[in-house]
Formats: sequence, structure tokens, C-alpha cells
Amino acid sequence: MTTDTSVTNVANPIAGKLVLAVDDDELILAIATRVLQAEGLSVIAARDGAEAMELIDSLRPDIVLTDVDMPTVSGLELVRHLREDPELTRIPVVFLSSMSETSDIVRALELGGDDYLTKPFKGEELAARVRAKLARVPVPAPMLDRDPGSGLLTERSFREELGREFARFQRGGLPATLAWISFQEMDVIRGRLGGVAAARAMRDGVHVTRGALRDLDLVAGIGSDTIWVMMPETDADQAIQVLRRLTLDITGRTFNIEGQRVLLTPNMGYSASTKAKSADDWLELASFAYEFAASQGDLRPVIADDRVIAWARAQRSARGASGRALWRRFFSALRLPIQIVLTLAVGIVLPYFGYLALYRAGWDISYPMYLTVVVALLITGTLIWIEGILSFRAPQPPEEPRQPYPPATAIIAAYLPNEAATIMQTLETFLHIEYPNTLQVILAYNTPTPMPIEARLQQLTYEFPHFLALKVDGSTSKAQNVNGALEQVTGEFVGVFDADHMPAPGSFQRAWRWISDGYDIVQGHCMVRNGTASWIARMVAIEFEGIYAVSHPGRTVLHGFGLFGGSNGFWRTDRLHRTRMRSTMLTEDIDSSMRAVEVGARIASDGRLISAELATVTLKQLWNQRMRWSQGWFQVSLLHFIPSMRSRHLSFRQKLGMLHLLVWRELYPWISLQIFPIVAFWLTTSSLDWFVPVFVFTSIFTFIVGPGQTLLAYFAAAPDIKRHKGWFFVYLFFATLFYTEMKNIIVRIGQFKQLMGERNWRVTPRQAGASTPAAE
Repeated sequence: MTTDTSVTNVANPIAGKLVLAVDDDELILAIATRVLQAEGLSVIAARDGAEAMELIDSLRPDIVLTDVDMPTVSGLELVRHLREDPELTRIPVVFLSSMSETSDIVRALELGGDDYLTKPFKGEELAARVRAKLARVPVPAPMLDRDPGSGLLTERSFREELGREFARFQRGGLPATLAWISFQEMDVIRGRLGGVAAARAMRDGVHVTRGALRDLDLVAGIGSDTIWVMMPETDADQAIQVLRRLTLDITGRTFNIEGQRVLLTPNMGYSASTKAKSADDWLELASFAYEFAASQGDLRPVIADDRVIAWARAQRSARGASGRALWRRFFSALRLPIQIVLTLAVGIVLPYFGYLALYRAGWDISYPMYLTVVVALLITGTLIWIEGILSFRAPQPPEEPRQPYPPATAIIAAYLPNEAATIMQTLETFLHIEYPNTLQVILAYNTPTPMPIEARLQQLTYEFPHFLALKVDGSTSKAQNVNGALEQVTGEFVGVFDADHMPAPGSFQRAWRWISDGYDIVQGHCMVRNGTASWIARMVAIEFEGIYAVSHPGRTVLHGFGLFGGSNGFWRTDRLHRTRMRSTMLTEDIDSSMRAVEVGARIASDGRLISAELATVTLKQLWNQRMRWSQGWFQVSLLHFIPSMRSRHLSFRQKLGMLHLLVWRELYPWISLQIFPIVAFWLTTSSLDWFVPVFVFTSIFTFIVGPGQTLLAYFAAAPDIKRHKGWFFVYLFFATLFYTEMKNIIVRIGQFKQLMGERNWRVTPRQAGASTPAAE
């Protein structure tokens, strides 16, 4: 008997299932009942929706077959009732109606119906549809444990697992880590290639993600663009290693989507269970970290630490001005004088009293320290001469490219409140650049408030198909603007420019000749085009010739690697995509250079790849700009010195170059300052001899370095600057008496600012300026 029942159930798996048939037409009920009972089903009838609701609450049928148009309660109201009740929402509903208009069918299915059969109907079709729904019971998407398409956990099931994992941790289990991940390009892919392509890109990104995880790690798909990952028995230190490897794996791949090469950029935020108070709090902390990571777009997984949590909460709530603002402004005004005093105290006063204390104890170290200063001056002066001489031996790109000119992209980063006056002039130059292939121009900008110029920018997008005005929402830095533009890039290589730059004709062709010859990055020559605006602008013009025409090319030959200077720099797109800019760095350009070089990238420096820009025109602007540069260099030095020494991609010569750039240039301003406490000590102890041969020789050698450097800058200068010979003489006087020591002061203060945690990023104001560079 038992065997017979089993066989019967296998042959007819729906036998005995309960069907609720709802219709105000007795004939339809009778026909449906006879057909379904012949299938081995139990059928109970109701004459309208109200009666059906009572039966459903008491009987819990396996399927509902209902008419649409009925008195009291319609079939549509009945299905709405079922779908709103979590305990009833799984019950399949098949509509049976004489209403056959497409709009009626669509409305019934959208409200929650699973099938729709029009009257009159054939009995075998009705039976087949009911059998299909009972054999494969439709489950509402929110109640699924896994997404049918991707196989990922649904949000509901993931939250349940998250709650269980957090409870296990609270009972004394090992900590776990929760990561929130999305891919930055999804909206662009969806807009450019369509929803199917976006789904495929997401699927490929998920596939790589799952391949980097363990079997016990749980992955959920949230919406169409987001992944949640829970890593049990994984603390934050272990998680960051997994997420970094995953980042490298994803960014190192090119995905083929609909025949197009697509790059994916993961934004990752994560939080450890040790930081959370509950499972919901754990998820919120991961969302905080994700929001910060997405705002940066620099490929670094972000942990939900106190700083990130404070940032995210500040973004989520509007903060009014407080009474402490006035006090903060007052303290801010005093900060710089205090820092200057501190540097003098550390660099002069403390050493002086140190020399004096040791002298009274029977130890006179002033002469060894003096020799140290002398050696430092000689080393620095010698390196300046070597760089200058080597700059005339700097390599040049091949006459013809190794490969045909590919599509290229120019990214112009702008902060509109400061640069609105110059941006239209800049765009006029870029939009009319002649290049043998497509040259995409992207203006990536941020602005705290809407500006009238934005309407004109949008108009340009219609006038020039190759132009895109991209407002980077939430951006507060050039790095975020550049990162935000990368997902729109179509070129094989990218030129990065500030909003005041005007590249010379042929710049993109010259840059490609370098890149096609095996280089990853090429830094060009930034030439000042507003030197007539003020004496400060003229001095900066000469200084830039010394930097970009002499120091950079010569240093590239000396050290075996160049540097990206932030503007008029050209990158292979895939290299820039993997490297990105970091808005947490005050000199995001130097940081990106270091990270690229540390993994083996080749960077060229080309003194003939010219782009004209606007210089600062006041001493205050110059001070603020150089302060940011100096503090940024120190920030880079602290972050990159040890990794550069450990890099297996750098030769011994290149590591010596890193030692020079990251250590020596930070120490030298302090060492050179020691001449003052030493001389003061000698005056105090009556042991000063102005005619010590070493002192005389060093003084002469040091004195001629400045004129020599200026002379080399003149010989290598761009023609538009070289014709102003008087500027070079004035600069020599200016630098010797004032500017060189001013830069040393700025370096010392910049180090104090960094150590004291002061990180203010100020955009240099731009003024509309004159001429474009002459063709080379």
C-alpha cells in the first residue's frame, strides 16, 4: 500500500494540491473544477474576492485561480491582498478572465499575477498552466535565497546570514569582515552599450570577485551594481590583503563586452565586526567606508575607521555654522607664525644651545658639524650641476611612431569658481587641436554651487561631438576629477592638463612617439604664458624653465626615471586606470609617479613637449602653492621611501635616485640651516675664522651654483621665454637674495604642517592670460 502511494505521487506530483477557484460565474467554476479534479487536484470554490480572502486565511491553498471583474472584491484587489501579506505572497495566482486587452493583462501581471488565461479557454490549457505553476512554484524575488541569474545571495538571505555571523562573533567567535563593493563604470556602460552589456560587465566583475574569495565567504548581489561580501573568521588586516589582491586582479584585466574593451574600477569599503554594535550597524559602517572609497575613486579599499565614519556622517547631515568658527579663524591666522617660530627654534635655537652645552662639557662638535654642512652644500651643488649638464644629453622620442596614431583623450581638470575665467580660452585651444585620429576632450570639473558657465559648457557638448563636460559630483580635488573622468575615456593614451594649459601644436603626436616606444608616461615642459602680468609671474617663468627644461630631463638621465608633474603629462590609459590619483595626497601627481615607478613603469621627461600655463601673480599665491607642493612632497616621502627601497622593479641607481628625492631633499633645508647656529656658536666662543680655506671654497662654489643654474635654464628655455633676457638677470638676483631661502623655509614649515596633521588643499587662482605656445 505504501509502495502504491509513492508511485502515484511520483507519477503525479501535484495530486492532492488544493486549488481555490474564484469566479462569480457558476458555469466557469463548474468547468474549472471538473478539469482540475481530473488532474488529481482538490478544488474549493468562492463566488467573489471577499469570500476568497476568508477561505485563504483558513485553508492556505496551494494556488489561486481567479476572475478579474467580480462584485464586492475584484480579482485585482485579491491579488494585491496576497502580495502584501508576507505569509501569503508565495501563493501562485492565475487569472482567468474575459478581459483580453493587452493593457488588462499587463496590469494584472504587474499587480502580482503569475499567469493570465482568457475566456473562453480550453480545459487542457488550463490544466497545463496550473500544473506548471504547482510544479515550479514562483517565489517573489525578495524571498529568494539566491538570485536565479547570478547565483548570488539575495539581500534578505544575506542579511539573515549577517545577523547569524554577528551573533556568533558576540558569543566569542573569531571576528569577520564585511565589504561593500561596486564598479565605477556601470552607469557609463549602461548608457553607452545598454542594459544587457552592463549586466554582462557586472557578471564578469562578480566572477572575478568570487574567484578571489574562499568557499566559506558569502557574496550577495544588491540591485544591479553592488556586491556585499562577508568574510567569516577574517580580521581587518587579513581582509585588506584579500581586497588589494582583488583590486589588482580586476584593474589588471580588460573585459570584452559587446565587442568593446571595457575596464572596471572597483570601489571598496569594508568594516570589521569588532567595530560594530549590531549587524545593522556593521552594514552601515561598511556603507560609510564604501561612500568614502567611491568619493575618492583611487582604487584603495577603505576601512570604516573613526575618520571615515566622521566624514560620512558629515556628508549625510547638513552642518550649520557654529560659534566656534570665529575662534577657528583666529587660531588659523596664528598658525603660520607659530610654525615659522617652531622651525627656527628647532633648526637654529636648539642646535645652538646644544653646541654650547656640549662645549661647556668639554665636547666641541661645531667643526665636524660645519664639515657636514660643507659636504651637504657640495653634494647639492654638484648634483645641480650634473643635472644641468645631463639635461642636454636627454633622450628624444623616435622621429616616427612605432605604431599608428591611436584614438587619444585629453582630460582637463578644473575647479570652476577659481578657473571659470580661463576655461573657455583653454577649451578653444583643445577643441581645435589637429591630431591624425580621434581626440576626445573631457572637461572634468567640480563646483560647490551652480555657475552660469555650465550652460555654455553643455552647449559645447552639442557643437563638438568629441567634447564632454563632466561635472564630478562630490569632488573636492583634482584627483577626484581625473578619476571621475577615467570611466569616460575612449583614447589609448591620455593627456592630463590643468584648466589653464594650452598645449603646443603636435603635442599629442610627440607624446605618442614616446609611448609607442615603450614608455608608460611622458612629462612635458610647462611654460608660463603670463609672465608680463607681474614680477612674481616673471620669476616663476624662469623657475619653470629651470625645472622643466633642465632639472627634470637631467634628473631623468641621472636617476633612470622621470616624474609626472601633474599637468602636460601623458599616460597610457591602462596604466593610469590602474594607478589613479589619490585625493588624500596633496601632490597627487608625485604620488602617482612613485606608485607607477615602484611597479616598473617607464617615465620620460621631454623638455620640447611644451604646454603654456598661467603662473601665480602674487607672493601670497606663490606661498600657498609652494607650501602645498612642499608638504605634499614630504607626505610622499613618508609614504614611499621604504616601498621604493624594497621594490624589485628598481635598479640600484634608481634607488639612489629615490634616496635623493625622498630623503636628501627633505633633510637638506635643515642641514643648510645649521650654518647659522654654528657661526653663532663660534662668535660666542670667539673661535670664528672667516678665512678658513674650506669655508671660502664652499662659499664660492655655492655662490656660483645659482648663476650656473640660471645660465643653463636660459640655454634650454622655450623661445617665448628665452627672448626675455632681462627676466633671467632679475631672477638671478631674486633667487640669490630671497627666493632660495624662502623655498627652504617653506619645506621646513611644510614638514611641520604634515606632522601636525594640517591638510588644506588650496586651488591656485587663475587669471585669464595671453598667448598660446609657439609650435616647435
